[in-house]
Amino acid sequence: MDTIQVERDAGIVTVTLDKPAKKNAVDPAQWVALAETWAEIARDPRRDRVVVVTGAGGDFCSGADLWLDMGAEPPHQLTAMRDVARAMQGLHDLPQPTIAKVPGVAAGAGCSLALGCDLVVAGESARFSMIFAKRGLALDGGASWLLPRLIPLHKAKELAFFADILSAREADGFGLLNRVVPDAELDDFVHEWAERLATGPPIANALTKRLLNDSHSRSLHEALEAEAMAQAVTLGTKDTADAFAAFVEKRAPVFRGR
Repeated sequence: MDTIQVERDAGIVTVTLDKPAKKNAVDPAQWVALAETWAEIARDPRRDRVVVVTGAGGDFCSGADLWLDMGAEPPHQLTAMRDVARAMQGLHDLPQPTIAKVPGVAAGAGCSLALGCDLVVAGESARFSMIFAKRGLALDGGASWLLPRLIPLHKAKELAFFADILSAREADGFGLLNRVVPDAELDDFVHEWAERLATGPPIANALTKRLLNDSHSRSLHEALEAEAMAQAVTLGTKDTADAFAAFVEKRAPVFRGR
């Protein structure tokens, strides 16, 4: 659709929310389209190695477009929110590493969308807010699951209850971000990270991502068993064989996702 742009270049898929007049607020059709976009990307991890999520016009995403019909019956509202949930679940389930490239504002569901990526890089003028409470809303977009996994619970409650707007430096201080870079360097920095991931081992990266995502629900014993199974898979790949050969031959390995 016109308001979501998908571009591919050398294994890097860039998904851009493109509705700058509304600071890229996401409407119901866009949530459905995002879920479909993630599903399409997930089908070919050998072609699509890394996903960059960003917004057009100098902002990331100001949240859900104010489309909710306040007089609608609860079943209608629940259906709409489940479309948001499907989009966020699809992002989480992508086997490829994901990077949120955040210029400008990331608020409400837009903040959830950024934090739902594996890595978050923000320009120094970016702003973050779990704005929901100021709109009389509960958390959504997976924020209730994400925040306590990123930061201590009492800090998560502070962000949720007060819904303050954080500068990029403040958000970094909370532990929400990977990097804050000068605005003029944001594109180049994220592209460099994306290139490094795109040339990395896709099978190993996908397994590592799953191990880390599942870690909170596992005991140490279960984590060790999951690691053993993942390593058994990687040791049987051509990628790992080439990486070992490259080490001996003093050259860079070539990972093909096989």
